[in-house]
Amino acid sequence: QVQLVESGGGLVQSGGSLRLSCVTSGFAFSSYTMYWYRQVPEKDRELVASISRGGGTTTYGDFVKGRFTISRDNVRNTMYLQMNNLKPEDTAVYSCGTPAVRVGYNYGAWGQGTQVTVSP
Repeated sequence: QVQLVESGGGLVQSGGSLRLSCVTSGFAFSSYTMYWYRQVPEKDRELVASISRGGGTTTYGDFVKGRFTISRDNVRNTMYLQMNNLKPEDTAVYSCGTPAVRVGYNYGAWGQGTQVTVSP
């Protein structure tokens, strides 16, 4: 059974830091590029960062501007997102996953998300 479980969200003041984790199981984690997305109500989901299978290539949304770092541990089947210098506009539900894993008849494996709230 494919599972992705995010953790590490919470309430933090502007300028603070959080480290999100995404623990996965049920698929060959090391074979897939992985993604962090975020979403706020009534807005489209926004790509935060991605990381290649081996971790050597990373991409970030323009809004990140050097504040976040994505990483992965293919032994622990876990991905991370270190977020520094957080801003109130970073408030969102952050989810991890990949569109490439087949789950039943569909493609796309995503976690339930973890809430990040940044106070002014």
